[in-house]
Amino acid sequence: MTATATSTPLGAELEAPLLAVEAALNQLGDALARRDAAGIEQHAAELHQHLACAVQTFSAAARTGGVPAALRNRLVRAGGLLAAQREALARGNASLDRALDVLIPSEPTGLYGAGGKAERRSLGGGSYQA
Repeated sequence: MTATATSTPLGAELEAPLLAVEAALNQLGDALARRDAAGIEQHAAELHQHLACAVQTFSAAARTGGVPAALRNRLVRAGGLLAAQREALARGNASLDRALDVLIPSEPTGLYGAGGKAERRSLGGGSYQA
């Protein structure tokens, strides 16, 4: 952070929502590292609120006179961290999905099995012979 970024009224107005976003990102990262589901949910919701506020504030500032370069760079870094956390979460979800597919195979399609024979499901649980 530079002295010029917060020495202007605009810089001071933008600093608070950016600090809130950075803090929420750090808390979410810690919760992800701990695999704390409740913490992840709580911090993700807080991050969403802080991001909405920051986007609104930074958008208004950009329309009325620009955003100091130091704050713009911090916002870009926060966006990069958010993207990295989102990617890590997506990879974790994909890994979990693959593990569940191995542990709980999907039901047969009802067409043909691996041996080329038709797979049939009976409603009564038994088989019928003629």
